Amino acid sequence: MTATQGASAQSTGMHGETPRRTPLSVLRAYVALTKPRIIELLLITTIPTMFLAAGGFPSPWLIVATLVGGYLAAGGANALNMYLDRDIDAKMKRTRNRPLVTGEISPRAGLIFGLVISAVSAVWLGLLVNWMSAALAVAAILLYVVFYTMILKRRTSQNIVWGGVAGCMPVLIGWSAVTETVSWTAVLLFLVIFFWTPPHYWPLAEKFSKDYAEAGVPMLPVVASRTSVARQMIMHTALMIAASLAIIPLGHTGWVYGVGAVASGAWFGFLVVRYAVRVHKGWTGKQLGPMTVFHGSITYLSLLFVALAIDPFVTL
Repeated sequence: MTATQGASAQSTGMHGETPRRTPLSVLRAYVALTKPRIIELLLITTIPTMFLAAGGFPSPWLIVATLVGGYLAAGGANALNMYLDRDIDAKMKRTRNRPLVTGEISPRAGLIFGLVISAVSAVWLGLLVNWMSAALAVAAILLYVVFYTMILKRRTSQNIVWGGVAGCMPVLIGWSAVTETVSWTAVLLFLVIFFWTPPHYWPLAEKFSKDYAEAGVPMLPVVASRTSVARQMIMHTALMIAASLAIIPLGHTGWVYGVGAVASGAWFGFLVVRYAVRVHKGWTGKQLGPMTVFHGSITYLSLLFVALAIDPFVTL
């Protein structure tokens, strides 16, 4: 795209239509830059982790302050990701309606927005939570923007494996918000999400593999066979379940988490193995397609962390 074409795209939108700008539409566009649906992971993982770290209810204000700071950090990282990826977003059906592609927000405004709320998140967490949580949030931003978006995403099929480290940080932030430290329990929760990310994201990447191929992004389902992807999903799922069970002997959890970890792990593990067998045998159809595994991964993580949240309040 030339400079003239870029200016035209910015003023009229990538699809040749001038976007209607109202205060509400602009607000919605900036909210969209933060990828609010992805930030659901923040809520699912941070609050239960804080309950476990506190052995009950932490201060309501601490919960709110941590979640707001975490949202700002994740939102800033997501906005910077959209700024850096706006060229490939324009080529993919799944992302071509993002605000920096349509022209609702200019690249310069998107960049400034991402930088500002990232900086605000660090100050917010440092002053209202603690500086360890602030440092972990800054690390998460750098991991997602620099390590994943700028270095890994367009260069390696293992991009989401190592780039997914940023998505694991909310549990460390939540734990440190309560204790001002990072324990082995928090590290194992980090590993649960680290190993969960590939079997969660690769099915989605498989569904949109044509998009990624056209954009030149070497997601594993684009460059490897379905059988190879399925095998790696089994490996990561097994490691995820192992990490979730390794938390139990540390003594911070009780029987509610134990039952939840075993039951949810067995269910999701069986789902992934069934999917891998189906792929290996060349079966087709939608009965157990990649999106079934994708949605199943969300259910698994939700069940595991709901059990984690309930556990401190149930004793025998």
